[in-house]
Amino acid sequence: MGKNLIAQFYCAIFSLGLALRALALDPVVGIPYPHKGEDPEGRCAVDIHTPEGAGNLPVIVWFHGGGLTQGSRGIPAELANQGCVVVAAGYRLSPQVRCPVYIEDAASAVAWVFENIRSYGGNPEKIFLSGGSAGGYLACMVTLDEKYLATHGIDANQIAGLVSYTGQMVTHFTVRQERGVQNLQVIVDEMAPLYHIRKDAPPMLLTAGDPEKELFGRFEENAFFHRLATLAGHPDIEFVQIPGADHAGVTPPSHTLLLKFVRTHSASR
Repeated sequence: MGKNLIAQFYCAIFSLGLALRALALDPVVGIPYPHKGEDPEGRCAVDIHTPEGAGNLPVIVWFHGGGLTQGSRGIPAELANQGCVVVAAGYRLSPQVRCPVYIEDAASAVAWVFENIRSYGGNPEKIFLSGGSAGGYLACMVTLDEKYLATHGIDANQIAGLVSYTGQMVTHFTVRQERGVQNLQVIVDEMAPLYHIRKDAPPMLLTAGDPEKELFGRFEENAFFHRLATLAGHPDIEFVQIPGADHAGVTPPSHTLLLKFVRTHSASR
């Protein structure tokens, strides 16, 4: 009888270990972060994927696309189990909120990550911001306009790197629409990443697709940003064109470039 109890005990321990192992492979979802105002849809939250057995790993904070008017957070499958903690950050959308609320939400999510990511196996000294399209725009604004993170007592230059997939570098078209401005009327003001170019910003990687297939000159915007940042003396910025890709087609190869960028820049920190 005693031997049976011992056997049952060890079986229970083994089963618990398997359960914990399975949990480690699934994201923790819906963790709210502090924000101002109402959030009836629960968008001000993060999902976190930590690879099995992780500890002190680089962190990718991922912002989804959707023109600042649609889309939802989710862990990109291509980024999971690649030696990084991945945080999918949600944010409120227009027209339920207006600029700059979605940027402020993005900054609040990043601040939460800085303060809490050690508990999920991440290294707060190796936090990289990334996103596609509107998500790339948000990642750029939070990184380049230092006031958003400064509100939380965080220096934006603590960010280890920025990787933007086909992000809007002029004032975002949804921001312009909120002001009654047409899509093709370009504005570069304090809501444009181009406005905040500075040589002391974190390392940056920009990607875009084929100039004839991209949205509204998105290739040219990124090429122009790269050129001006280089002229401003930024020491570590790269722009990669994805040959033949349309706006959506930029994402899969950009995931590969993001992981390479994170590994390279993590090693130097």
